[in-house]
Amino acid sequence: MTPAKPTSPAQPDRAAGSPVVVAGPPGVYAPQGDTLLLLETLAREPLERGARTLDLCTGTGILAIEAARRGARATASDIDATAVTTARRNARLSGCRVRVLHGDLATPVAGERFDLVTVNPPYVPAPSSEPPAAGPGRAWDAGHDGRLLLDRICRGAPAVLAPHGVLLLVQSSLSGVAATLAALRAEGMRARVVARREQPYGPVMTARAGWFERRGLAAPGTRTEQLVVVRAVRTPGRSPERRPVPASGARADAPADHHPREA
Repeated sequence: MTPAKPTSPAQPDRAAGSPVVVAGPPGVYAPQGDTLLLLETLAREPLERGARTLDLCTGTGILAIEAARRGARATASDIDATAVTTARRNARLSGCRVRVLHGDLATPVAGERFDLVTVNPPYVPAPSSEPPAAGPGRAWDAGHDGRLLLDRICRGAPAVLAPHGVLLLVQSSLSGVAATLAALRAEGMRARVVARREQPYGPVMTARAGWFERRGLAAPGTRTEQLVVVRAVRTPGRSPERRPVPASGARADAPADHHPREA
């Protein structure tokens, strides 16, 4: 995933029942290809009325809003205060009740359990091993291998999921899909890829194409990435698979009025 040139955010199809979400201010990741792929996957996921849902790295709040529209008791969180304000505003504009909390991943809901967790985290491999402290890159840069947040999410998923709870996570093929599956299985979860979509690099990824190749993250001449949704289920009584998990580095998500993850 790489930042794309400024474009208008991809809007969900209203005919499909998805909410229209006002684009957030600069620094808040506007819905685009990865968001829409996750929305489509969410639409296929059984969701009972009153189910407890959590959307991490919520950005504009669109995934939490969609869950609320389907009758869920929706919660969302984001580490960025502007994103929290934006998600709350969008929930009000959509006429939905969403509890939006400020904090790092699931820290604001420590001790709570959810039937469904969605997350579109920063996952773009970056030359720096640490995520930016500020600026638009904070929304997408995720360390050398794009796994700074992905690995944390995989390790923490069982703690926030109810028995038989489901995690839906979207990421790029450049940030180690096999590593994600292995990390989730190492925590005793059943995990598999349930959706894929190919898309061209955006401006940020295009600018890093040579670096991706030198790092061995992409074959020479590659200018597309595959977006992948991983579905993982917490199965009570399932023992963690304590096999070695592929080495991971760092990982982050991308907020922005520029849309780095799309072409």
